[in-house]
Amino acid sequence: MRIIELYILRRVFVLFAAVLLAAVGISWTVQVLSRINFLTTSGQTVFTILQFSSLFIPSVIPLVIPFALVIAIAQTLSTMNQDSELVVINASGAPRGTVWKPILILAVLAACCSFVITNFISPQARITMRQMMATTHSDLINVFIQEGNFRELTDDLYMEIGERHDDGTIGRLFIADQRDPSTDLYYYAVNGSIVSNDNGDFLILNNGEVQRRDNKAETVSIIKFGSYTFNLSDFTASDGTPTIFPKDRPLVYLFHPDANDSYFQRRPLQYTAELHRRFTDWLYPIVFALIALAVAGDARSQRQARISASFSAISLSLLVYAVGYFFGDRADNDLGYIPLLYILPIGVCAFIAFLFITNRKMTLPDRFSDKLLTGMKRIRAKIFRHKQSDVNGGAS
Repeated sequence: MRIIELYILRRVFVLFAAVLLAAVGISWTVQVLSRINFLTTSGQTVFTILQFSSLFIPSVIPLVIPFALVIAIAQTLSTMNQDSELVVINASGAPRGTVWKPILILAVLAACCSFVITNFISPQARITMRQMMATTHSDLINVFIQEGNFRELTDDLYMEIGERHDDGTIGRLFIADQRDPSTDLYYYAVNGSIVSNDNGDFLILNNGEVQRRDNKAETVSIIKFGSYTFNLSDFTASDGTPTIFPKDRPLVYLFHPDANDSYFQRRPLQYTAELHRRFTDWLYPIVFALIALAVAGDARSQRQARISASFSAISLSLLVYAVGYFFGDRADNDLGYIPLLYILPIGVCAFIAFLFITNRKMTLPDRFSDKLLTGMKRIRAKIFRHKQSDVNGGAS
């Protein structure tokens, strides 16, 4: 690899690593801060919260890698174009591969890293997290359930917590228990608390009511109570094992799911869809890198670069990712979408490879670019006038 290629690789890698670490750090910090109230009002240690929150990191990294890569590539190439470095490279007679080669090497390495994390590290972390929730029932309520969030504790069992009080009690609880196909139970309570003793962990509901719906007779009965006690072991499987979803399974398991897996028996299509998502999601770092190269990989004058290359690359990447996410979501219930999971990333790569081979550039039509720029200028002008009026109004 030549010096200029190493120079480009180093610049892109440094920015890529910075964006990746910043995004992952923010995600982890949000997980910790969302549990500060619980940490200060319970006997849990800081280590418990940090350990539980850290288990989310392997799931976040594969999602962040493609976007960190496209931001790093587009920003680096845009800066090199503004500093006339790309012009000098082209004027020296260097082939286009001088710019593309180091970036594609980094993209392939990022894709391989994403594949390993998604298929081997992340499933193990997710299983560990679910085991923690299954074995520590009081932590399941305090750590996993956050204020205002409607969460599934286990299959067909849901809980929402309205607020947490400074004394550790819980306000405005709602529990929906639909585990029995013949009967639905809905619990409402003004407040509640978690009590632990030698007999186990218990959720005590105060001042509430139970709505019991008989699905066969289609009748509803309502019972009001002053106090109602839940054994938190009821919030997990009867054998104490956690419910494992397709996303939690390693790659080998997805090839040959256990026929006795209760979740597989109910939703076998999700296992097939998850397997094919694993084989396509890791391609997105390469796809996004090619998009950034096609948009910002060539030297352009300020007049040619009507729209920011970074804006164009990130916008196109978001569009491709949104379409791929839509196909993946629909594949859970319709296997007809599975071929589209492969067609989208491979098709984008093939199209950009065609542009590269034919020495063409990916640009928006001039008429569309001019309209977009005009609209952006009008928005900026309105924002400036609004700020100016606020300043004048404050001065008066």
